[in-house]
Amino acid sequence: MRQIPLAIGAQARRTFDSFLPGANAPALAHLTTLSQQAAPVYLWGVTGAGKTHLLEALVHRVEAQGGRAGWFSAVDPVPWTPLPSWSLIVLDECDTFDPDQQQAAFALFVEASDRGVPVVGAGRLPPVDLPLREDLRTRLAWGHVFAVQPLGEAEVRAVLRREADRRGILLSDEVMDYLMTRFDRDLKHLTRQLDRLDEFSLSTKRLVTVPLLKQMLAEALAPVAR
Repeated sequence: MRQIPLAIGAQARRTFDSFLPGANAPALAHLTTLSQQAAPVYLWGVTGAGKTHLLEALVHRVEAQGGRAGWFSAVDPVPWTPLPSWSLIVLDECDTFDPDQQQAAFALFVEASDRGVPVVGAGRLPPVDLPLREDLRTRLAWGHVFAVQPLGEAEVRAVLRREADRRGILLSDEVMDYLMTRFDRDLKHLTRQLDRLDEFSLSTKRLVTVPLLKQMLAEALAPVAR
């Protein structure tokens, strides 16, 4: 079971307020009003589209209201034991569950249904394409299903600008253009690069510029080149 990290250093905890919805406004609206006894919710989409952000934001909301959440993903070994104090169960990376994890996830669904606890799942594939046992796949599909769409370029730039401002980084248009043209444009990857750039800037005591970014990348590749 996963523990959601506290906001430490540059890593801010993801919330609904920090989620830029774009085409995902319906999913955001549904999750922000999710209540006990609610039908299951399943989010699907490519890596970096924002599924994990929405899941973490939902857990944050539940905990802010005094509740507790259980979070299970493909990296968590079984057994998955539910706790009576949980008011939410999250199943992440559903498309990669092995047979034992599928059995454990189905048992969690049964327990959650008996107690009126909502279950929210996520994966890269729509329910119909999930390589899971039929009873689990059906459970994930019968509630509310949302396809989480990646943000457009303008929206990605807006998120990066906001994240840079939060870190106190002056992100010039030139650096932004370099990031957008040299790296995958999913937010998860770009935010990771921004974190690296922030750390490199602090360690070298230099402003964030394209030459600094190039130096960071060159130094990261140097061990591989040797």
